[in-house]
Amino acid sequence: MNWMEKELELLADASLERSLHASSSVSGAPGYTVHREKVLLNMSSNDYLGLSQHPAILEVMSEALLTEGVGSGASRLVTGNRLPYVRLEEALVDWQNCEAALVFANGYMANSGVISALVGRGDVVFSDQLNHASIVDGIVLSRAEHARYRHNDMEHLRTLLNKYRDKRRKLIVTDAVFSMDGDQAKLDELVALKHEYGAMLMVDEAHSGGIYGKRGEGLCHELGLQNDVDIHMGTFSKSFGVYGAYICGSSTLIRWLVNKARPLIYSTALPPSIVAGISKALILVQEEHWRRERLYAANRLFRFLLFDAGFNIGGGDSPIVPLIVGDNDTALRFSSALEEEGIAAVAIRPPTVPDGTARIRFSLSVVHTDTELTNVVARIHNIGLRLGVLSS
Repeated sequence: MNWMEKELELLADASLERSLHASSSVSGAPGYTVHREKVLLNMSSNDYLGLSQHPAILEVMSEALLTEGVGSGASRLVTGNRLPYVRLEEALVDWQNCEAALVFANGYMANSGVISALVGRGDVVFSDQLNHASIVDGIVLSRAEHARYRHNDMEHLRTLLNKYRDKRRKLIVTDAVFSMDGDQAKLDELVALKHEYGAMLMVDEAHSGGIYGKRGEGLCHELGLQNDVDIHMGTFSKSFGVYGAYICGSSTLIRWLVNKARPLIYSTALPPSIVAGISKALILVQEEHWRRERLYAANRLFRFLLFDAGFNIGGGDSPIVPLIVGDNDTALRFSSALEEEGIAAVAIRPPTVPDGTARIRFSLSVVHTDTELTNVVARIHNIGLRLGVLSS
């Protein structure tokens, strides 16, 4: 197995090797993390609505631990489908105003399981070039043809739809908000193309659920397109502050997935305490609209300050703010410099993002104050000048 060492050396030489670093939360301060025994302002968490340490969620989960036990003990189709699952899926149906819902262990399993259950050999999947890796892997597992269209390029998608118009089944799949760029899919145009070409449409709301919509239902609801989307996918590990994922759609879709989605069928069910915690988080997401308002305000401030300082942060209005630096080594040095300044912000490099677009990916949360964000940008500005990302 010596080949591994040689390949790892190549990764290290290109500033692409990854490693695990232990961190821990700060009790009562969800906006901070402890890393290498140093307390840092956490600017890399997806805890957008600040729910990961909410006392009401902790209380519900603690009660469920005492009544339901530590683990579910089996897959959902055996004996793992505990009562908290039933309650949660009923609440999801009401929240999304759909016919049926299905909870998965996590977003990766949901995407890979759903796509491979819907299409196979003889079919085609049209996927945005910047879709999440779980979508890409789901397409590979499905054995369907993979037609990647350039990011948000609807004319390119139309060309591909024409090319493959005679395929048995056609599935268009996209992130609603793209996880590394923070911009939005052109959902209205995707809906029009789906109808024109008789395709199914799947939207991944992982980074938009909880944030958009009157009750946090997601970007599809925000735009009034929810009834035109066949498969709604979302996660509970970001805005909800817990863990897990969901699929919402027709009763027929959910029946099909229960019988065909292998990650659901062959995985042990989530612990009941996790599912109970999600249900409480779902209530908070719907009722506490002030969290979305605060997040919008923080996002506007942070984006304005970075743009005004001269940084390349792309477009979008989501709490994902990419600061593009270009090469991998600069991204790593930028992240290390931020850590020295008391800020946790991770460098994102290929293959997660395209070559030449290495970046610092900032993630905003309601727990970040205006003062903190202003101070962070001042430090970012100084580091940018020092590393040559900005010109003086």
